[in-house]
Amino acid sequence: MSASEDSKGVANTGPFDFDKLDKDFKFEISREPGGENIMYCFACGTCAGICPVGDKNEDFDPRRLIRLAILGFREEVLSSPAIWLCSTCYSCTVRCPQDVKITALMAAIQTISSRDGYAHDSYRMFIDMAMKHKFILEVSEFENSKRAKLGCPEITADPAETVKLIEHTKALDIIKRKPKSEGAKK
Repeated sequence: MSASEDSKGVANTGPFDFDKLDKDFKFEISREPGGENIMYCFACGTCAGICPVGDKNEDFDPRRLIRLAILGFREEVLSSPAIWLCSTCYSCTVRCPQDVKITALMAAIQTISSRDGYAHDSYRMFIDMAMKHKFILEVSEFENSKRAKLGCPEITADPAETVKLIEHTKALDIIKRKPKSEGAKK
């Protein structure tokens, strides 16, 4: 954690210039699939209170990230390593009284972050593995022998369909970019 970051991994905003805030950031997020309900959030804290990741890792506080996004702290949110910590357990989504769909919202923010050059190393590795093996994890002879014993068909490593999908989504363009900051690498 650097002197310019707080304990949550988000850049300290300190005294700031209101002119530097991106007033349209929340609208950009709301246009992204999964971000449609961001402005319903009134920061009740249900998401932060129920989050198993936040319980174990104080760097992740969905309420804080959403608040910063709504206020227009674009750079701070998109470059924060904290946006990549969501485990997608949906505990927050199920309990949110405002139907914000926080799990999908975190994915929307991650998408914008990646598009803007802050793709997390885990995202880069995910795309690389999918390109090579069709799956996130390589399926070896060991797994296929276990599948055969269970009467399941063998899985072959023909990533053609996956590669086609990845190329269509322009994910390759994203992972080929150099990260904008060290925050994107953590």
